[in-house]
Amino acid sequence: MKRSVILTIHGHVQGVGFRYFVMKEAEKFGISGFVKNQMNGNVYVEAEGHSELLELFIQACKQGPSHAWIEKVDIQYCPVQNFKGFQKN
Repeated sequence: MKRSVILTIHGHVQGVGFRYFVMKEAEKFGISGFVKNQMNGNVYVEAEGHSELLELFIQACKQGPSHAWIEKVDIQYCPVQNFKGFQKN
C-alpha cells in the first residue's frame, strides 16, 4: 500500500549535506517526493512510497548524515500526491 508523509526535521540540518542524504535514501528505497531547506533552518520533506519502505526512509531521515544533529522530526501522514521521482530543491 502506498502512503505519503510530510517530515519537518529540526536541529543542525542545513549545511551538512542533509538534502543530498535524503535524496540518496529516497533513491535507495524507491521513494518519490521532494526535500528542501526552510528559512527557519529546518529541512522539509514530502515523501511517498510503499508503506514498509516509507517507514525505513523515515527512520533514515531520523538518523541523518554524520555531521547533522537532529533535535526532533515532526511526522504528518497525508493523502498520496503521486509524485514522479525525488527532487532536491
